[in-house]
Amino acid sequence: MKPCTLFRTTLLMSALAGTNVDAAGLQNTDFTFSGYIKLDAIASQYSSGSLPSGNIGRDFYIPGLTPVSGEDEGTTFDMHARQTRFKFSSNTSLANGQSLKATLELDFMATPNGDERVSNSYSPRMRIATIEYNGWLFGQTWSTFQDVSVLPETLDFIGATDGTTFVRQAMVRYSHKGFSVALENPETTVTPFGGGARIVTDDNAVPDLVLRYTHKQDWGHISAATLIRQLAYDDGNTIDSTETAAALSVSAKFIFGKDDLRMMFNTGSGMGRYLGINAANGAVLDSTGELQSIDSSGGFIAYRHVWTPQWRSTLSYAWFDADNDTTLTGVSVTQATRSARVNAIYSPSKELSFGLEYSHAQRDMENGLDGDMDRLQFSAKYTF
Repeated sequence: MKPCTLFRTTLLMSALAGTNVDAAGLQNTDFTFSGYIKLDAIASQYSSGSLPSGNIGRDFYIPGLTPVSGEDEGTTFDMHARQTRFKFSSNTSLANGQSLKATLELDFMATPNGDERVSNSYSPRMRIATIEYNGWLFGQTWSTFQDVSVLPETLDFIGATDGTTFVRQAMVRYSHKGFSVALENPETTVTPFGGGARIVTDDNAVPDLVLRYTHKQDWGHISAATLIRQLAYDDGNTIDSTETAAALSVSAKFIFGKDDLRMMFNTGSGMGRYLGINAANGAVLDSTGELQSIDSSGGFIAYRHVWTPQWRSTLSYAWFDADNDTTLTGVSVTQATRSARVNAIYSPSKELSFGLEYSHAQRDMENGLDGDMDRLQFSAKYTF
């Protein structure tokens, strides 16, 4: 996304006169404003029931929400502009010759308030808020365990959701050349012994550690990351348990002229919320109240073809698998999900695009229940 210049400091001088803002301190700072406005129209058909009004799975695809109730088929239609996004950034040239960058990004997805009866009003939410200095990053952004650059171009908010890491959180990260190391905000999700509602603990004593190396060439890049984390749960009564978990992610993007091939594979123990938007939890409690990590894996492959300067398409396939010990988790947990999608996007100019996308998703439970979803999505998007 190419940002447009919102204003330069020299144009702010008169506007800031008489305020408490130190205008002289902004002389070496450039500000930019960018983002997009996007309309999504989504028709979904489910083989086993449907998602209720207001469910987030109707706004974009979440693998663990595909209905498997065994009820009759259900069909829903939704239209919203909630993915609309705004990004504010600054770049300051410091007296020591270094630069200081700051970013604040907002959208309107996944906020709890707002209704469709009258106004369709939705609150903005913070996506990204970072400062960067001399190789260091402080703030909230995409997890270092996620390779954002290989996400396929889809009309769906995420797309290859089953097999991708998708997490934004607070962190301290240092990057040098192709190497990055980060300490990131921890959070553990737990399945009760025998099954039941997800427990979100917030009991971790140490941050998640992520190491990544990316090798870039003219043909694209290859990247690998390791996640080492503590899973923890203390209910203040009889349960006080921790478990160490580790996972690996490998991703790549290969460029063929104007086309590209993107892929990712993730595997390990205790990934939980990092993979497939928490399609499986990070751990399960055993009969003694101790945590046992849950192994899972997933990945995707996507090919993007440019037909003409105005037309392009992406074909993708994604999958997720959890290795559940059903003697601990019970059988009412997700065993596997998979989805495929194909789209056609038309851009009369680089700022404007219209697209149509078809996707098919499946979800399998450990108890033998399953469900399918077929979705047709139209989008109109203006990028600035």
